[in-house]
Amino acid sequence: MSVIVLTGGGTAGHVTPNLALIPMLKKHFDTIIYIGSETGPEKQLVAQFPEVQFYPITTVKLIRSLSPKNLLIPFKLFKGKNQAKQLLLKIKPDVIFSKGGFVSVPVTMAGKSLKIPMLAHESDYTLGLANKLTKNNYNVICTTFKDTAETLKNGLYVGSPFKKPEVTPQEKARIRQQLNLSTTKPICLVMGGSQGATAINDIILKNLDYILRTHQVVHLTGKGKISNIKKEGYHAIEFFSNMPALLSLCDIAITRGGSNAIFELLSFQIPMLIIPLAKSSRGDQVQNAKYFTQKGYALMLLEQNLTNETFKQKFKELIKTAPTMRASTKHAVPNDTLEKICSLIIKYKS
Repeated sequence: MSVIVLTGGGTAGHVTPNLALIPMLKKHFDTIIYIGSETGPEKQLVAQFPEVQFYPITTVKLIRSLSPKNLLIPFKLFKGKNQAKQLLLKIKPDVIFSKGGFVSVPVTMAGKSLKIPMLAHESDYTLGLANKLTKNNYNVICTTFKDTAETLKNGLYVGSPFKKPEVTPQEKARIRQQLNLSTTKPICLVMGGSQGATAINDIILKNLDYILRTHQVVHLTGKGKISNIKKEGYHAIEFFSNMPALLSLCDIAITRGGSNAIFELLSFQIPMLIIPLAKSSRGDQVQNAKYFTQKGYALMLLEQNLTNETFKQKFKELIKTAPTMRASTKHAVPNDTLEKICSLIIKYKS
């Protein structure tokens, strides 16, 4: 019986690419196991696949500031590794695939000690801390960015693990009706990540009248962050479950710089203004945004420079340059990334 273990978590961005692989992996593995954290979003997200068994283990996240909680890292990591090792000895997987995040560290450390073939995927322009710590454990590290693969001895460029689905005209019409969207005015999508972004939410609301002169606004605010502002053409929702259908309707976007989000926008050829998260992060979103800017896919506005005036300037520039950006994105995203990753996993299946 063939078995694969998937791991990765802490944020949705470290889980959803694994979930996208499941339909393909089911054709080649009898059993699919997901090892995740006890408190992250993994368990809830994996629940949509009842055939996948979920096992939680103790995990620990580095707090990027002076915090006494960081003193517990060695002890929790040791505990998590032991839990993962006992699970792996019981499960006996043929191969492990990791999407990174702090959840993956104890799992892949245990996998290395048991000499299990392992592969990983890195979404950002530079390795996240988890993949940086464990990079030598993997047979292959697949990357979203070509430049990233070239810096790794075991790197392989495959692209972003997102497959653009077909959206029917009927589905587009249904979403327009659901969100009360007009067919006569272009749509600006605003999103700040799965938790929302206060800085982006605030600047949008302060400049809402300015944006509404030219565009309707669909504003994904994040959970618990919807304001009581009501204006014609402004549609605020916490999150939206059918993102491909929504993206198929949008003309421009204002977004954070998470790799999965901006590559999804790129696959739909949506010109974007990226306002990357800088504080409380390792700067990966800034690096992602710089790359997109250099390629002509996006504009960037650093949060420390974010004012009403700079926002209006960038928004005006986004509208002006949108046709050029859209043309440059036409062949920017490989459409067979999931197939490439699945083929690699099967190659290392013992």
